[in-house]
Amino acid sequence: MSAPAAAALDVGALEPAEVEAAVALWDEAGLLRPGNDPRADIARALRSPCATVLAGRLGRALVAAVMVGWDGHRGWIYYLAVAAAARRRGFGARMLRAAEAWLAERGAPKLNLLVRAENAAAVGFYEAMGYRRGDVVMMQRALG
Repeated sequence: MSAPAAAALDVGALEPAEVEAAVALWDEAGLLRPGNDPRADIARALRSPCATVLAGRLGRALVAAVMVGWDGHRGWIYYLAVAAAARRRGFGARMLRAAEAWLAERGAPKLNLLVRAENAAAVGFYEAMGYRRGDVVMMQRALG
């Protein structure tokens, strides 16, 4: 990680005017899937006291974003992405640590995140950041 480069990243809450930029960033990173509405996800996170979307900015440009939530038992990290042109500068690590800090401030003793099995680069990133694969089976059901 380039500490000076990562330090140049200003991290704070996503502003309403940045929603479309965050969606475009997540789309560029291949994180969006049919049936998931990222705008609705952002709206829910921003109106909840238990979630937020953190924005990483270089000047006025949004170059990274991550959604983070807390369910009272553990924290969750979603949609962590860095713009392709801004990768390999420590921004992903900076965003991950900012999400962890947000959760720690709320008393979360642990956190989970989901990575699609085919996303080897993301798995490698999280492993390098000290995460390990859990021995769990993720199950899901649509409610709507």
